[in-house]
Amino acid sequence: MEKLVVKGPTPLKGEVTISGAKNAAVAILPATLLIDGVCTIENLPNISDIKISCTILEKLGAKITWNSPHSITIDTSHITTTKAPLDLTSKFRASYYLIGAMLSRKGEIEVGMPGGCKLGARPIDQHIKGFELLGANVTVEKGRIYAKAKKLKGCPIYMDIVSVGATINVMLSAVLAEGTTIIDNAAKEPHIVDVANFLNTMGADIRGAGTDVIKINGVKKLEGNATYSVVPDQIEAGTFMLAAVATRGDLLIKNCITKHLESVTAKIIEIGGNVEDNGDSIRVWCNKRPNRATIKTLPYPGFPTDLQPQMGVVLSLANGTSTINESIWDSRFQYTEELNKMGAKITAHGKTAFFEGVKKLTGAPVYSSDLRAGAALVIAGTAAEGETEIYNLEHIDRGYENIEEKFRKIGAKIERVTE
Repeated sequence: MEKLVVKGPTPLKGEVTISGAKNAAVAILPATLLIDGVCTIENLPNISDIKISCTILEKLGAKITWNSPHSITIDTSHITTTKAPLDLTSKFRASYYLIGAMLSRKGEIEVGMPGGCKLGARPIDQHIKGFELLGANVTVEKGRIYAKAKKLKGCPIYMDIVSVGATINVMLSAVLAEGTTIIDNAAKEPHIVDVANFLNTMGADIRGAGTDVIKINGVKKLEGNATYSVVPDQIEAGTFMLAAVATRGDLLIKNCITKHLESVTAKIIEIGGNVEDNGDSIRVWCNKRPNRATIKTLPYPGFPTDLQPQMGVVLSLANGTSTINESIWDSRFQYTEELNKMGAKITAHGKTAFFEGVKKLTGAPVYSSDLRAGAALVIAGTAAEGETEIYNLEHIDRGYENIEEKFRKIGAKIERVTE
């Protein structure tokens, strides 16, 4: 069993370069199934979810060549099966994008129920609603999803709730459909824009991504024969921004789109941190105890749910009592129990948590319950006095590339140990 051993407290100082966006890449890879040809994808994050995605695509008949740890050339001109490997698709959430892509390309798909972090109820009813309105028959039984369509036809689709996954999935299924599809009440996250930009580069006709109305004019074929670079990861960038505040450090975060980070920037300034926006990099520094704050997670451009645990570490050390209201997921406060082991004073009830700020955290053995909770515990360990041991690293490795190496380069005393 592997664990991370972190010794603190250490103010993080220096430069860190952000990888490609996990949430964009895990949708762009299934989107390659729509292409009857070859494409090259660059700036891929070198994380476990990407490696599993590539293995699934190869099982479906794609040919993948790794040009570097962050670049692949993929040939999807000969898809040989419509049955995705159940053991692999059930390992992570984004496997459901295979449904939209394969419905559009091949007219059928069988896939395992998506897995991923246990954050409470994560239904895919909006995905299924979209597929059915486009003309597909969808059955869910025995841990599998079956979807089939003779011909998908474009139509208006209203999302009952703002859903990133459903917006992308319906967009994938509509690309090769006959006629025009209009997604109303669409999610607006940066990775939705990135997936649309990728598809348009390959020959799709998608307009309005990044707004709440997306229009997809179906095309007969995606040719490919192009190169696309994945957008930088806003959540990784936000993680290091909050790490600078929690450890009273000074970080220059490079290769990021600062426009995507405005909600985090606003909160950091509100609690007494300093932010310098350089367009493609952002400097964050803090030399005092943060002030209390009230946070509510919201769909983009609101405060991201994926940065809520990292902000929770900051607020656990703040001066005064803070509140976080989690409006996206039911079970995102599991990490608070681990922070309390380190001396935090956090009370969580349902979707609300109260953080009575303490002057310091103390190292302890802690367990990562999900991807972002794991990142939060790394920040907490760096800020805490003494030694922190972090277990369940498979969660962290799903979304952060070489997390210990990146933290070590900015001064953290951190190492990965095999027990």
